[in-house]
Amino acid sequence: MTTPGAAIRIDNLTVSYRRHPAVHHLSGNFAAGSLTAVVGSNGAGKSSLLAAVVGSVRPTTGAVTLGPGQNQRIAYLPQQADIDRSFPISVLDVVMLGHWARIGGYRQTDAAARRAAFAALEMVQLRGFEARTIGELSVGQFQRVLFARVLLQDAGIILLDEPFNAIDARTTADLVEVVRRWHGEGRTVVAVLHDFDLVRTVFPQTLLLAREAIAWGDTATVLSPENLLRARQMAEGWDEQAPWCEGNVAA
Repeated sequence: MTTPGAAIRIDNLTVSYRRHPAVHHLSGNFAAGSLTAVVGSNGAGKSSLLAAVVGSVRPTTGAVTLGPGQNQRIAYLPQQADIDRSFPISVLDVVMLGHWARIGGYRQTDAAARRAAFAALEMVQLRGFEARTIGELSVGQFQRVLFARVLLQDAGIILLDEPFNAIDARTTADLVEVVRRWHGEGRTVVAVLHDFDLVRTVFPQTLLLAREAIAWGDTATVLSPENLLRARQMAEGWDEQAPWCEGNVAA
């Protein structure tokens, strides 16, 4: 059941690189148990927003805070392009990394942990692939492995950066069902996406970014032609040489 309140609170967040903002004075909340797509053109700040939430980049201004709750662990799935697949590690070992937050790097995994890994692989339809190295897998198969690892993390907040990019339709459909399951379990899921048809079909909430928030709320309202036009105009009109802004623009 969905817990009331905000799972992730964004307060006047700016994320910048060399004093040029990727995310610009963003404020708002991801409600606990919500299923939200983050959309916008390339360079709109979508990945930078997730990086700020997970803590891998330091905000230039503002803050990201997590709401109260018993399970505020964050599971973060980066883009595949950010992952080196040349390392000779097995599928099972990658999935077992999902236990890391709970058992650390020095404790021995037990039979129960391995059973959980096998169950996660079963859920993403990769049972029997345990001994293969990740370099042997297709893009879609590797994405299934990464979803299995997230399953083992058992996190209350799940961040997915372009989880369906460059994978086949069958894999997308299967992994969408995993996302639906997380939502049904009351977890907070935030996904960066480009496929508006998929967003409209699966994601009840959407944040439309063009470095600033164009709209944030019900998907049908956010993805209106007027909002999409405004987002495109802002993306095309953004001045990379503009002076530093000290303003405070709330979403």
